[in-house]
Amino acid sequence: MSNFCADIGYLSVNHYGEELCGDHVDVVPGDESSTVVVLADGLGSGVKASILSTLTSKIISTMLAAGLSLEDCVSTIAATLPVDAQRGVAYSTFTILHIRNNVTADLIQYDNPLAILIRDGVNCDYPRTEARVEGKKIYRSSLRLQENDTFILMSDGCPHAGIGVAYNFGWRREEIIDFMEPLATVGYTAKTLATLLVNECFQLYGGQPGDDATACVVKIRKRTPMNMLFGPPANRDDGPRMMSLFFSKEGKHIICGGTTASIAAKYLGKRLDTTLNYVSRDVPPISKIEGVDLVTEGVITVNKVLEYAKDYLADNTSYEKWNFQADAASQIARLLFEEATDINFYVGRAINPAHQDPKLPINFSIKMNLVKELSACLEQMGKRIKVSYF
Repeated sequence: MSNFCADIGYLSVNHYGEELCGDHVDVVPGDESSTVVVLADGLGSGVKASILSTLTSKIISTMLAAGLSLEDCVSTIAATLPVDAQRGVAYSTFTILHIRNNVTADLIQYDNPLAILIRDGVNCDYPRTEARVEGKKIYRSSLRLQENDTFILMSDGCPHAGIGVAYNFGWRREEIIDFMEPLATVGYTAKTLATLLVNECFQLYGGQPGDDATACVVKIRKRTPMNMLFGPPANRDDGPRMMSLFFSKEGKHIICGGTTASIAAKYLGKRLDTTLNYVSRDVPPISKIEGVDLVTEGVITVNKVLEYAKDYLADNTSYEKWNFQADAASQIARLLFEEATDINFYVGRAINPAHQDPKLPINFSIKMNLVKELSACLEQMGKRIKVSYF
């Protein structure tokens, strides 16, 4: 079994004046660590393009994940989608990345800008073979994956960025490669890399994109476990067992909550050092315990992390905050979003008497919902999540 996993992130900006995006990305997990990623670009823009790209990506990703051939997929698309009256074409352009067992990848491209592969920090000119399917020219590539391989899939709105504004002929593929090469090597997540690329396109369009622009980034990385302890156990007698399980796990350890940190410090026989040094006004300060990677306050801090997680899954506008700030929530966000691939939550069910004050907006159900929502967000990011309650 491969120790690799695929970090996948994507972002779009709409054609100026359009409410719907004519591009669509679908990610379908298959069996045995296999994943199908499809980026489809519908003809034109607006509602019609959105429908075409959505149907195309859904049909292709679902059929390929089920083991059907590309020929079957394209034939189905041609028979299913409506024909464009002006162009006489029944389906959108598409790029497919089929990752098999996190070891090999099949790259299939029809009329989208050629996907970029950054390997060992530089552009890799991967081999391509040409095939004809339903009369259309399809490029196919088969690659053996390496750690930190970064695939960049794009709609044509990316290389068209800046036409008539910043450039006469748009943002050439070679220039996009020059822009992305240094970014791909500094540890950014796939979603952040896609965000940086699409934001640059938006700027080159002068804030008024002349086409839908979508970037989907797939980054191959080693699995990295992470452990997060949140709240003391409902039964005090379960404290040693909870701590033993938590600290026996491989990977970094995060502790959230003052009482929880005190129990952990006692279990380790170490001192809990607290501080009143507020790095951020709305996030409580960080504490320290020797042998623990990060010690923070509980509900308020985790709620801030949840805000960042929801934004990350949407437009990722807050990445500049959590990517660079030193407060507790930003540090947890970096650990969970960027470093971790497998996250173990150890959640105590004890009710904090301080949270039972009716004047406070914090209660037990809110704490449990925080864990539930954060876990769901992290699973949408492609993380493996395990939650243990005590």
